[in-house]
Amino acid sequence: MTTAHPGPASPAYFSHGLAARTSSSSVEIDGGKVAFWTYEPLHAGPETRTILVIHGFRGDHHGLLRVADQLPDMRIIMPDLPGFGNSEAFTSGRHAVERYGSFITGFMAALGLGPETVLLGHSFGSIIAAHFVAGHPGAVNPLILINPIAAPALEGPKGVMTRLAVLYYRLAARLPRQLGLALLRSPLIVRVMSETMAKTADRDLRRFIHDQHNAYFSAFASRDSLLESFTASVSSHVAEVAGRLTLPVLLIAGEKDEIAVLPDQRRLAALLPDGELKVIPGVGHLIHYETPEPAASFIRSFLKDHPA
Repeated sequence: MTTAHPGPASPAYFSHGLAARTSSSSVEIDGGKVAFWTYEPLHAGPETRTILVIHGFRGDHHGLLRVADQLPDMRIIMPDLPGFGNSEAFTSGRHAVERYGSFITGFMAALGLGPETVLLGHSFGSIIAAHFVAGHPGAVNPLILINPIAAPALEGPKGVMTRLAVLYYRLAARLPRQLGLALLRSPLIVRVMSETMAKTADRDLRRFIHDQHNAYFSAFASRDSLLESFTASVSSHVAEVAGRLTLPVLLIAGEKDEIAVLPDQRRLAALLPDGELKVIPGVGHLIHYETPEPAASFIRSFLKDHPA
């Protein structure tokens, strides 16, 4: 095990105790290396749980670090999904939602994680986590979704922008390799995406968010794996399996989220057999960066209400 570090961000955005909790490792699953990070509890107790975290599209484990930092009483395990961060792409099969679900099965088996494990997914990770739970009842309990993708991305007011994004990823995959990679990793495009999602008026926090996206948003295995993952992210959503999520589910939504809009979150909550919706005001799709404290508070309260 080696000590991991939060990355090129201001230390003010992480506690001094985070590094002491952190270890990094890797495991081979289906012939591919998967990197993962474990954050041990500073003070384990009766309410300490193991939380398996599934990050969003074009992210890696760094994105959820501020939330992990706010849960020092929990054991948190965060892999880089295959094809992102320091994990290799799948050696066979497409980077589809079902394939990522199979990855969760293999990852949990490799680490000996049982049905008392809490599963948490953010954004695209919410789709992966929800579909995994729908297909594997009893595998985890409960389920937490942050900025969940609650409705079809290709429908409604945001459908036009989604189709433009589809063209962007398809073009980048078809251009000569260097041109395609340059388009995908363009600092200007990454900055536009970051500026669009960030809602905070705090200049230092916005700078931190932009630095994080600049450092980690372009860490993907290949153009093909990225296109497959993006296609998966806009082809599925949580609501289509909501009725099969019979375990307790916590939804944490952002009031100003333009990717997973609040009316869709409310409709999703109504579809869940045992769902609870918490809304954080003034934030959009970057709850994990902008408002980790209230998110962690909702998580801790929810787990207290639903003990192992």
